[in-house]
Amino acid sequence: MIEIYTTPTCGYCHALMDWLESKGIEYTEKDATKEEDIDIVPVTVIGKERIVGFDRPAIKKALKAEGLWN
Repeated sequence: MIEIYTTPTCGYCHALMDWLESKGIEYTEKDATKEEDIDIVPVTVIGKERIVGFDRPAIKKALKAEGLWN
C-alpha cells in the first residue's frame, strides 16, 4: 500500500500524485495537516519506507522493492 501525506496547496504533492497516476500506480491520499509528526510534504510511505519530498529515485527504488515498479 502507498500512502501520500499532502496538503491542498502543495504543488509537489499534486505533481507526485499526477506522476503516480500516469504510471497507473494506486495510492491513498492522507491529510498531512492532521498528523503531528509531518512538517514537510509530500511524505510518501511505501511499505516500510518513508520518503520526504518528490524524490523520484527513492520512490522508484521503494516501488521496486514492493514489486510495484518494473
